[in-house]
Parts: sequence; structure tokens; C-alpha cells
Amino acid sequence: MRALTTLLFCLATFSLAHAENGLASYYGYGKAARNGELTCAHKTRPFGSVLTVSYGGRSIQCRVNDRGPFIRGRIVDLSVPAARALGMMSAGVVRVSVQ
Repeated sequence: MRALTTLLFCLATFSLAHAENGLASYYGYGKAARNGELTCAHKTRPFGSVLTVSYGGRSIQCRVNDRGPFIRGRIVDLSVPAARALGMMSAGVVRVSVQ
């Protein structure tokens, strides 16, 4: 039982270590955006990795295919299809959680 508790604690700590909170925006260019793919740009996550982005009670999974954003305070740029799925199109820039 102790080993299970330790394992769960380690997994929870690992998950929280990779969570980010900050601003997200969206961009409408690129082949992936035109094809309706849920993609994003992130400064440090590896290309091809899948991020879970949450906003306003919704969560989506998007694939990192670009670097950015390069505006202070923003942690992720989403493709238009990803922004639409997240429900942030009218706001433009929103506070999100990224895991």
C-alpha cells in the first residue's frame, strides 16, 4: 500500500511540474491551420508532442508544430481550429492551463 501511495504522489508531482498557466492567442496561417488540425506553437515543448489546453471548462489536445509565441506573457499560440474548439475566438487572448 505504501508503494502505491508513493507512486501516486510521484505521478501527481510529475504532472504538476509540467503544468503551465498563462495567456494563449491564436494564429490563422500555415498548412495545418488550413487543414483544420488542432495544432499549436510552444517555446520549449518538443515538436510532435501533444498538449492539453484548458479554458472555460473546455479542454482540447493539440500537437506542437511550431515555435512561439514571442509576445511576453503568452505561453501558447493555437491554430484557428484549436482556438475555435476551445471557444476563445471572440476573446482573442485568454488565460489557459497547459499540460
